Amino acid sequence: MTEEKGKRVEIAPDENVRDRQRPQGVNVLRELGDRVILQFNNQTIVESNDAPRMHRGARNVYYEDLSGGRRREIVERDNGIQIVTIRNRYGDVIQRSRITPEGREYILSYVDERNYEDDGDWRDPGDDLPPMRLNIPRRDYILDSEDVEDEGDYYTFLEQPPVEKVQRLYSIDEVKRSARVRDIARRVDLDTLNFEFGSASISDEEVQKLDGVANAMEKLLKKNPAETFLIEGHTDAVGTPEANLALSDRRAEAVAEALTNAFGIPPENLTTQGYGEEYLKVDTSGPNRENRRVAIRRITSLVAPVASSEN
Repeated sequence: MTEEKGKRVEIAPDENVRDRQRPQGVNVLRELGDRVILQFNNQTIVESNDAPRMHRGARNVYYEDLSGGRRREIVERDNGIQIVTIRNRYGDVIQRSRITPEGREYILSYVDERNYEDDGDWRDPGDDLPPMRLNIPRRDYILDSEDVEDEGDYYTFLEQPPVEKVQRLYSIDEVKRSARVRDIARRVDLDTLNFEFGSASISDEEVQKLDGVANAMEKLLKKNPAETFLIEGHTDAVGTPEANLALSDRRAEAVAEALTNAFGIPPENLTTQGYGEEYLKVDTSGPNRENRRVAIRRITSLVAPVASSEN
């Protein structure tokens, strides 16, 4: 991650997501605060900036330009740990590692850029996969937190491998953008975590409901410090689709913040994405608490080379 020589950027790059370079055919529909709504290939997504989470508590952050329009970000923490992230010209995370003061590198995500077949397009890598066939019971594929009787169930569920063979490594952003690829990983639905209508804030009482899943994450991270968890935000169908995308993204970010601040889960092991009203759990156009939810997937096998080779 650090061997390639880069050119130091003295001024931090503009972190306004609206100003990012994007592939041809990607259009900005709306800017909602610090979120941008994009449209491409008949898909609408929300894009945000994870820098505030990654930089919190850092003693130093600097950037280096690399060949091919890539940029390397180095976050140095007070304990000597470095978080090194390489993004391509469009801001997609293609590599991320945690490097200890002793020089040991844990690869959190890595993708071979040659898998981006057309450099001028964002394509769905799920198009290369056959239709999904789930040959296990639903309860073994989706864990509803309201059905959890023992907190150890979270760990037992999350430690299981993907439900089908991983064909190749994907970038974190490819996983976020592809429903078919995400569905390879099992899902925990945090049904017991309540969001008020139109709100992304979590009360202290609600934060405590994350205790079980946070303990499972901590246990998994002790075995493999390079685990990556995707936190998905969802809304009900009240309001405009664009506003719901931004709201759901803030909900996912709020859960990630709570997992870090209250339970000590490192921010680099968490990635977030909002999906708005696209995947309703209860098919209704009215207000519904079950649709205002967050889900968690362990996506390590999709984005990290060592984990992928083991499954």
